[in-house]
Amino acid sequence: MPIPQRIPAGARIVVRVLDGVDSQDGRMKFRDFIGHVRSWDGKRLDLARDAAANGSRPEQDVSLDADAIVTIKPVAERRKRQAARP
Repeated sequence: MPIPQRIPAGARIVVRVLDGVDSQDGRMKFRDFIGHVRSWDGKRLDLARDAAANGSRPEQDVSLDADAIVTIKPVAERRKRQAARP
């Protein structure tokens, strides 16, 4: 899948990157990043990675090299959780 030449800042996307070959099973591994685009120049993608939904990881700023990117897809915004009612 071709990588887009233009990605608008603020777009929420999922990016799949190569994470290397697993030494145990010899298979290629991937890592996914979901978040909002800060900038994209065709060589490097700066992303505000969303915090984990279960609270296990805070929001992070990540910078991804275009050569490692396998796919980029737009995703919808996360639904807002409603406060518990008494």
